[in-house]
Amino acid sequence: MEDLKGLLEKYLNKALLRIIISGARGDTDITKINIRPVILKGTLCFQMEMFRGVKVFHENLKKKETVSRILEWMRDSFRQLQLESGLGMASVLVSKKGKITIKEKTQSAGVKVPEHAHNKKKQYLLEEGIPIDFLVDLGVMTTEGKVVHSRYDKFRQINRFLEFIEDVRDALPKEREITILDFGCGKSYLTFAMYYYLKVCKGLNIRITGLDLKEDVIRNCSVLAEKYGYEKLEFLKGDIAKYEGKEKVDMVVTLHACDTATDYALYKAIQWNAKVILSVPCCQHELNKQIQNEQLAPVLKYGLLKERIAALVTDGLRAELLEQQGYDTQILEFIDMEHTPKNILIRAIRRSGKRKVSDVTYEKCTEALHVQPTLESLLRKPSTGIPVCPKNMDKLRKPPTGIPICPKNMDKLRKPPTGIPICPKNMDKLRKGAAE
Repeated sequence: MEDLKGLLEKYLNKALLRIIISGARGDTDITKINIRPVILKGTLCFQMEMFRGVKVFHENLKKKETVSRILEWMRDSFRQLQLESGLGMASVLVSKKGKITIKEKTQSAGVKVPEHAHNKKKQYLLEEGIPIDFLVDLGVMTTEGKVVHSRYDKFRQINRFLEFIEDVRDALPKEREITILDFGCGKSYLTFAMYYYLKVCKGLNIRITGLDLKEDVIRNCSVLAEKYGYEKLEFLKGDIAKYEGKEKVDMVVTLHACDTATDYALYKAIQWNAKVILSVPCCQHELNKQIQNEQLAPVLKYGLLKERIAALVTDGLRAELLEQQGYDTQILEFIDMEHTPKNILIRAIRRSGKRKVSDVTYEKCTEALHVQPTLESLLRKPSTGIPVCPKNMDKLRKPPTGIPICPKNMDKLRKPPTGIPICPKNMDKLRKGAAE
């Protein structure tokens, strides 16, 4: 044990990264122990993280007590110890007969200094303590760079969003200007953050357009962009569904676009063949009015549960439709629920290969729940502009005109002069009466 004691005396200092003790033996109920240095009231201590079943217990000890505790554990209760430090690495093995074998490898250069805070400080892409103009003007930071306490949730949200931006950066073009469109930009906390991070911090050649319906918001954001010298950041008034200002967009961002506005933004992104789509949906009412299922009736009768289920189903179906359109899609947590209930982010990256996704399971799901999302209707609307039945679109018989006919209640449909049955959905919009 003297050799092990000497090893611990050498490495139990501020340069220690971690010690992992495992391989329980004997009567101990502890399965694993993690040890790391912490500073408590200015004193170097070592935090023991002990795993007992599904529970974890913590204890902080000074160096002398820590050495004694580790020696006792390795003598009576454990077979293996792994030590990592800025000064070197070591492994300790205890045989069945109690023989201790120590292997040590010293570190010659590149010492890593560990974080010693009892509660580790979160590392953000936009660091606190460095004043950033737009965060100061938007009330998130003080002029000294300190985050305003009441705006800390917004600061976390901005940084979390930038983490998603960093994750998809490699999917964006590198040989030309990158065009980014932010639908429903609002006060533009995240729009400014995106421009600052990609243009100022990373030096990318980008152009960002923020689109919103509120004139005062657009006017204020435009003034700020000019003030900061953000030459390739513009703000325009416009409707997501009707916007036609770009022919090619590389990334589409839609944050908290209400209800079906998210569907229109996703549809535009697909039409542009955007490389990246980042979408955080907001309030969602469409499927809440449609969803029906006999088996789920005992749950759906409760309004709150029906609302939440409908919202989750909406985002799941959007993600599946994006998969069908050639995107690798994920649904991720945008920010912890304690900061905002609107915490789902849909991330879609255009696939480079030709992998196809079947729509069979999608069709079964929508039929079982009796729902038809707006994004589905937009994607399946023919060039004639005549609404058609979205169910089993690929299986429908097509008459000479090329207009798919609806298989539902075929014998009951009103027949226009052409004699071609039309889909009963949106009948009031067709207005193809005898006068024609």
